[in-house]
Amino acid sequence: MFASYWFLIFSVIFFSSYWFCPIPYLRKFTILIASMTFHFHFAGPAGVLPIIFLGINTYFAGLSRNKKIQTFSILLCVGILIFYKYTVFIFSQIVSYFSIAWSQAALQQIQSTLLPAAPPLAISFFIFEFIHYLADLQKGKTPIQSPIDFILFSIFWPSVVSGPIKRFDDFLVNLSIGYKKINLVDIQLGLMRITMGLIKKLFIADNLTGYIDFWYPKFTYLTIEQRWCFVAAVSMRILFDFSGYSDIAIGFARLMGITLPENFSWPYIARNLQTFWRRWHISLSSWIRDYIYIPLGGNQHGTFRKIFNGICAFSLCGLWHGASGHFIVWGLYHGLGLVITTSLPKRIQITHPVLTIITYPFSWLITFVFVSIGWLYFFYPVSDANTMIILLLKN
Repeated sequence: MFASYWFLIFSVIFFSSYWFCPIPYLRKFTILIASMTFHFHFAGPAGVLPIIFLGINTYFAGLSRNKKIQTFSILLCVGILIFYKYTVFIFSQIVSYFSIAWSQAALQQIQSTLLPAAPPLAISFFIFEFIHYLADLQKGKTPIQSPIDFILFSIFWPSVVSGPIKRFDDFLVNLSIGYKKINLVDIQLGLMRITMGLIKKLFIADNLTGYIDFWYPKFTYLTIEQRWCFVAAVSMRILFDFSGYSDIAIGFARLMGITLPENFSWPYIARNLQTFWRRWHISLSSWIRDYIYIPLGGNQHGTFRKIFNGICAFSLCGLWHGASGHFIVWGLYHGLGLVITTSLPKRIQITHPVLTIITYPFSWLITFVFVSIGWLYFFYPVSDANTMIILLLKN
């Protein structure tokens, strides 16, 4: 989207209007109009209408200050997410086990009458932000009074497609500061961040994608060294692709003087899985922790509950990325890995500073290999990933 001719024209018109607007409050309306235009252009009417409905419902549920209404709205958000994103998966992968003919007939009827050809654009990001908003209100935070502020929180155009997932109170503070004054330092930092993101995406990730697509069908015939190089390329490709998009989104927001949360912080230097997930897709992993893992009980109710909660949280994290079995397997893979590593007896965990430095290369390598193998489940069917993993261990 950021590489289209339409977006080039859009950004030139928007930033010219924004930077040269002499009235600060009008800049806020410029962001509002631009966000609505951006979302409608890329999502279309079928993608916009469900978000409008959810947004209106969430806004008024927040103003009601009624926890029952807010809980109902959270469940409504979850239900709509399941309907748009997972109906096909549920009928084709789960219901079909009981009756293939009935599941196919029901799915065909739903697809022809209710489901659009594709889920509404970025519906997962919208739902997560709406749920976070309502859940935080239930904890005592003040609802957004201004409908303009709520719309801007909902469809702020730099982050509407691939995040970062925003927290409403932080975003509104940054918004209120950003539009009031044009800061050349912010513009410089924004341009630098966009440039860095474009280099990551276009020059590194896209070239790695070409390499991966070329060698994937030939994986069986590669030497073991070449297979491990392939796996490393897969790992680097997703890092530079996704962090590149995040950099571009953060950079465009910074051009307006608005700071979005960081999404990546050198995740591949982590020496354990806990640190990796504090550095990888930070806005998502912290959301999973705060709104799924901790509400389930976290690690406060014994080992069994800790294992159950961790596996549930990461299964949902995997499923959030896509309605497919291999995403669930990837989530389970990381959930089990985290449960095992965090459940090690204290005498096995290395905490002494000197020993930590000595063992860092080994713990880093184990973590990187574990994460890299996991990406095979993320990108490929489970059977293909299993075959590739076996081939990594033999000539």
